[in-house]
Amino acid sequence: MQNLKIDGDRLWNSLMEMAKIGATEKGGVRRLALTDLDRESRELFARWCEDSGCTVTVDRVGNMFARRPGRDPSKEPVMSGSHLDSQPTGGKYDGAYGVLAALEVVRTLNDAGVETEAPVEIAMWTNEEGSRYAPAMMGSGVFAGVFSTEEVHAKIDTEGKSFGEELRRIGYEGGETPGDHPADSYFECHIEQGPILEREGVPVGVVTDANGQRWYEVTVTGVESHAGPTPMETRKDALVGAAQMISLVNEIGLNNLPNACATVGMLEVYPNSRNVIPGQVFFTIDFRHPDDTVLSRMDTALKAGLARIADEIGLQLDRHDLWYSPPIPFDPDCVAAVRRGAELHGHGHRDIVSGAGHDAVYMARMCPTAMIFVPCEGGISHNEVENATREDLAAGCDVLLHAVMERALRTGAS
Repeated sequence: MQNLKIDGDRLWNSLMEMAKIGATEKGGVRRLALTDLDRESRELFARWCEDSGCTVTVDRVGNMFARRPGRDPSKEPVMSGSHLDSQPTGGKYDGAYGVLAALEVVRTLNDAGVETEAPVEIAMWTNEEGSRYAPAMMGSGVFAGVFSTEEVHAKIDTEGKSFGEELRRIGYEGGETPGDHPADSYFECHIEQGPILEREGVPVGVVTDANGQRWYEVTVTGVESHAGPTPMETRKDALVGAAQMISLVNEIGLNNLPNACATVGMLEVYPNSRNVIPGQVFFTIDFRHPDDTVLSRMDTALKAGLARIADEIGLQLDRHDLWYSPPIPFDPDCVAAVRRGAELHGHGHRDIVSGAGHDAVYMARMCPTAMIFVPCEGGISHNEVENATREDLAAGCDVLLHAVMERALRTGAS
């Protein structure tokens, strides 16, 4: 059984079939959470799981769980998964790889006639990306008790449509209470979304920790006025203030290297007319660092700097601390199981910290958790040209298979 390997071609074909749902001209996917395309991907996933002998359940925020039974139904399941929603210009592999790698593990166990002691379960989490409804990792966050079901259902997208309404519209508001679903452990496969593994020629990343994150929303209000008659020295230009604030964000990131990341990803200017001084600007900030002390220092520098710039120009500042996710160390035993899976197949591997947030971050609050990374071309993700090789995807899935088997075949107490 130690030599058991997944079917790399079947995994690849499943990924390519799923990628047809929401396919874009540049080869990526646009499959936003709780859209009709999301529903279509869920239906395909559920059908594949049921064809593999799994029982599928859904909770009140749309998280889906596909369970392959074990010998002992009283044991908590060994869980693996990710998400199927995408960025507006997303790639084929972000999220979907983790879900379909978990499915491939179940299919491989079925093919080999392996009966595990504990059940094996595939998780498909709702709205991991946070692109339609913020913040990110929403489904797993409710599961872990970080958000309430009610506050998530009340979230509104840019068109004024609520999460709860859209979840019901696509038919995926289940009856299970999020979190009433204990797990023995959780493993997640993912493309790295960075350049390290490819640059070093290493096919498997053993993820030991995940970055902490702080998200902010900032609204800067000045006075819109005619671009011609209004003297420069009397202006309260919201965009000039926002530009200085954005430069500050970048400076804070550079001042906290080597591990800091600081990003302004969204910018909305009002009234957005070529001959009107901007009166209001909305923008978002994303801070990340694996050391919470440094992340807090970045937070302090940001808040002081935003206030200073607003005061200097005479602008009104409204800052909302949208989301905080602390740095997460993954479970040493699960991390070791991942490492043993890589060594078993002779795959080169290295320890790595996740720069991105993943559902595994919230699952680590609920049960022992680890992640497996595989390279992606150029380190590019959240982009339609996102790419990974068939061989690397199969290697990561083989590692997942053995980590899941190691936990699910145990005969001791759950």
